Amino acid sequence: MSYFEDKIAERLGGKNFGKSTAIYKFEIIKRAKARAQKANPNLKLIDVGVGEPDWAADPSVVARLSEEAGKAENRWYADNGILEFQEAAARYMANVFKVKDLDPNANILHGIGSKPILAMLPICFINPGDVILQTVPGYPVAATYSKYLGGEVYNLPLEESKGFFPDYSAIPADILKRAKMLYINYPNNPTGTVATKEFFQKTVEFAKRNNILVVNDAAYGALTYDGYEPLSFLSIDGAKEVGLEIHSLSKSHNMTGWRIGFLAGDAHAVKAYGTVKDNTDSGQFRAIQKAGAFALDHPEITRKTAEKYSRRFNLLISLLKEIGFDAHKPKASFFTYMKAPKSAKGRNFTSATEFSEFLIDNCLISTVPWDDVGHYLRFSVTFEAADEAGEKAVIAEMKKRLQSLELAF
Repeated sequence: MSYFEDKIAERLGGKNFGKSTAIYKFEIIKRAKARAQKANPNLKLIDVGVGEPDWAADPSVVARLSEEAGKAENRWYADNGILEFQEAAARYMANVFKVKDLDPNANILHGIGSKPILAMLPICFINPGDVILQTVPGYPVAATYSKYLGGEVYNLPLEESKGFFPDYSAIPADILKRAKMLYINYPNNPTGTVATKEFFQKTVEFAKRNNILVVNDAAYGALTYDGYEPLSFLSIDGAKEVGLEIHSLSKSHNMTGWRIGFLAGDAHAVKAYGTVKDNTDSGQFRAIQKAGAFALDHPEITRKTAEKYSRRFNLLISLLKEIGFDAHKPKASFFTYMKAPKSAKGRNFTSATEFSEFLIDNCLISTVPWDDVGHYLRFSVTFEAADEAGEKAVIAEMKKRLQSLELAF
């Protein structure tokens, strides 16, 4: 027995830590890709499951980082951030989302990406026995940390019949009495659904009626298409009284590995986050914050990226519909979400994960399966392609491979 085996915290499984034989779905897909590539070394894998931008950060942003990284004054701890970044974030919220009354000194604080922000917020608000309401399928970080802290998680299923919005009326009364926080994510990963003003208004009313804090994860908020204008939860009347919003430069500015984002909302709540953050990290490198501030002041970077994704969606959705998928172009994000086939080449599937493995093994096409609320697949338009001709070539190759599968829905 390892010296540490009886010392692992119960929140991680205690003595049973590391003994589970369950395989996480992303590990299943990773193994399937490795297996398929080994069996077909001359056939290129088409990965339409990847959740990271395929472009690098804009050269102008990289140049600003290079310039700032060489300045001696940027070598110091950043702690809870620099005002230059907070001011740029306030301008960004005003210019892109029409949220004009955020005080950069009080209502905004940076984070080393949105993931750490989501991990810290439960530390600010969740006590043992409190409930966090979490939409599923979705990003589980806030829920995971809530469980670490002795809180409970109540899942709100995102059903296609309800437009992939949570049904607040279905939450049991005893859960509502203990609910402290609601985590939502619009534009949504994985469904690609965008919020409406009516949904956000309904959420504000629900939160006020039940004394619940709302956290909207808006990582894909600025990547919008076909006339849909970026919509912030904080732009809704009353939202700042009950809610916080998280923004990230990872998707909007192709800065995934840079790890920079921010929290915006009520000053008291932001201060609570800052207190936890001050005892957790020493802030993102000042040069990255300054390059991030430059990026936020150049929304044309996001518009250029969105134009690419929109063009790719037009190609991908057309192909998927032709093959038989019930596919729809989203109004934001870089994901589209649809029911998985029930069979292919006469083989029946009991889950989206089974089909996803089959697709990798037989076609070397990788998607992400979701079996939380029905059997669905997530396709992404962040696949590798050097230019427009390359995009068309990828889609043409996908079509060639998919046409042989005899899919049934």
